[in-house]
Amino acid sequence: MDRPAEAPPVRYVGFWVRSLASVVDIILSSIVLAPLGALLKVEVDTGLDLGSGFQLDWHGISQMLRPHSLASFTVNVLLPAVAVLAFWFTRGSTPGKMIFSAVIVDARTLGRPGQGQLVARYLAYYVSLLAFGLGFLWIAFDRRKQGWHDKIAGTVVIRKPR
Repeated sequence: MDRPAEAPPVRYVGFWVRSLASVVDIILSSIVLAPLGALLKVEVDTGLDLGSGFQLDWHGISQMLRPHSLASFTVNVLLPAVAVLAFWFTRGSTPGKMIFSAVIVDARTLGRPGQGQLVARYLAYYVSLLAFGLGFLWIAFDRRKQGWHDKIAGTVVIRKPR
């Protein structure tokens, strides 16, 4: 009598891998956005420079979201959001996560999350930034490696099953 194949164990993607994936995504988006920023005479904010008074709290977030112009808002807020959501909607992952075979899934079903869930996850990134990025650091200590944005949206990041 044939036994049904057991599902492989879920392998959650942790803090360091997700951090490296984010760095890859920031570098790739900077490569794409820098020429557009130069064309529009807009400084591209990669978020990597934590010096010069940048704060990972509500004040810092409000500074990031308060553009100096429509072009600045488009290059630094709107286009990155559209790109990330497009990758999440179509691939379940960003290029940085793809390098590590990581995919965003629904925390309950481990299936593809809904588009509303993914939009909520993106918006919840700002919640994770609050209190000096504690919501992202939470990934390092959580049993399922969920950041606050994952908990809010009901998602987890796992290694893509083979």
